[in-house]
Amino acid sequence: MYLLLLALIYLAFISLGLPDSLLGSAWPSMRAVFDVPISYMGIISMIISGGTICSSLLSDRLTSRFGTKYVVVCSVCLTATALFGFGASAEFWMLCIWAIPYGCGAGAIDAALNNYVALHYNSRHMSWLHCFWGVGTIISPYVMRWSLVHATWNCGYRIVSGIQFCIAVVLILTLTVWKVEQSSADKGEESKALGIKGALKIKGVPYLLLGFLAYCAAESTAMLWSSSYLVETRGISRELAAAFGALFFIGITTGRFISGFIAEQLGDRNLIRLGTGIIAAGILCVLLPVRTDGVALAGLVIIGLGCAPVYPSIIHSTPSNFGAENSQAIIGIQMASAYVGSTFMPPLFGLLANHVSMELFPLYLAAFFLLMIVMIEKTFRLVERN
Repeated sequence: MYLLLLALIYLAFISLGLPDSLLGSAWPSMRAVFDVPISYMGIISMIISGGTICSSLLSDRLTSRFGTKYVVVCSVCLTATALFGFGASAEFWMLCIWAIPYGCGAGAIDAALNNYVALHYNSRHMSWLHCFWGVGTIISPYVMRWSLVHATWNCGYRIVSGIQFCIAVVLILTLTVWKVEQSSADKGEESKALGIKGALKIKGVPYLLLGFLAYCAAESTAMLWSSSYLVETRGISRELAAAFGALFFIGITTGRFISGFIAEQLGDRNLIRLGTGIIAAGILCVLLPVRTDGVALAGLVIIGLGCAPVYPSIIHSTPSNFGAENSQAIIGIQMASAYVGSTFMPPLFGLLANHVSMELFPLYLAAFFLLMIVMIEKTFRLVERN
């Protein structure tokens, strides 16, 4: 039963990753059909992020009232319906409408499952959980590529929507497997909702949120701007830059798989420190004024590997730092702060690149990663004193 439930949780996290990389791979074809500027993808992504932030903040109340299993099933169904709506959209404004449930479904399942695994499973499973999210993000572009070759972008959304509905059916048929949830009231999962104000009053939580925001800001900036940096400042070909930009994602996914094997031996705090050290080495490689481009290219891959254990370890340490009874509320706010960082900080770097220089890219990453480790270490010190 334990392993079956774990497999279902992994399956649910694949469903969470499936939509995340779909819009980017389909947008060149979509914008041509809707006859809108390329920048309009930002409108869609902002609406999705807004829905995700709202549902993350509400996850504490939803999970306390309905339980994790029902929140997960409803969220997967909501996302599947939104994806089908995307595939059926004939006008741009329709995409904006369907983007609302698209984001709401993602935020609720993200916060609920992260908290569930943090409460009931050890740290290696948290790393592998986020590795399976990476699997979902890798599958979708291949589905969309097949659809564009053999049909249209609409077909790609319908196929992924069908996959999501199939996952929802599997989850519905196996609801009884979540029996461990019924015996976890003492761990706070079915206790009264703490709320945002209550969570923020807990010592160390504001520092944790700022550190998590900083990490997600740096990670998203690296994902979105690494290829542009290589082309604009290093003179690397677009094809080679795109390939190494993709390796950043592979580095994170591979790193999280590897982290699962050493998570128990090192612990969450040491994994965060190890990841930060690897990130620093990667940034140094990018900054080195050497003639060969190989060092900078390798640096971006190293940054991806360093990022791998940080996010899962921060999440997994939340119940032990602040109590299982408070973890759902705090993790929900963490998810919201993560999406704030990943939504607004990469565009801010775009403005800096336009008005100052693209060469600020590694320094921009370094500033946020430094803020992250300082805030996380401060959080751990405050928790230890209590």
